[in-house]
Amino acid sequence: MKNIQIKAAQFFDLLKLKNVSMWEIFAQMIDGEEKKIIFLTEDEKVLFDYHLPKTIQELNKDKEKFTAEYASKLEQAEQRSKNN
Repeated sequence: MKNIQIKAAQFFDLLKLKNVSMWEIFAQMIDGEEKKIIFLTEDEKVLFDYHLPKTIQELNKDKEKFTAEYASKLEQAEQRSKNN
């Protein structure tokens, strides 16, 4: 497995600037070899990592799962906000 290190803040700023989703970038990186994308802080500390799958189909499954989890977390945050 190949490791790829990315500075998280710069990566997400670039996505906003180019108006492109991280999933589009990830899809372009798929070449049949599994990769571990390591997102770093500005001080080179590991923020989180993502195992890029070998196929677009697997990437789409990850995207669906991420979207559902993100929506759930947003809903929970909104509920906590209403209760305070």
